[in-house]
Amino acid sequence: MALLCHHDHVLWLVNMTSAGEKQHYALVLLRHLFKHLPTIMTVGLLYDIGCQLKHSCHKWKLLDEGILARLKFDISVFHAYGHQWSCQIIYHSHKCVGLGLSDGEGCEQLWSSLKMLILIL
Repeated sequence: MALLCHHDHVLWLVNMTSAGEKQHYALVLLRHLFKHLPTIMTVGLLYDIGCQLKHSCHKWKLLDEGILARLKFDISVFHAYGHQWSCQIIYHSHKCVGLGLSDGEGCEQLWSSLKMLILIL
């Protein structure tokens, strides 16, 4: 799993040791990111399952309130159309102030460029 900046440059990578998109990989990347940011900075997170991650974070207290207060969860553009209508209205990145026209698909492009290095089992 990778954490990319707004310009689609890789900030950090996590080696996944189990199949599927487990939330703990994203949580580790987010915690690490916030260790390196000023405490006044807000982060917009475009993630395929951003609405699920936000719900889990609030329900199970997976991130401390200092981080959650500075984190804006959104869904990458192409995944927003596959979610429920109510989720699209709340999380569609083009409708959220401050995210501009980011599509959140930088990771998909990264994996496409690295696919010859990724073992498929």
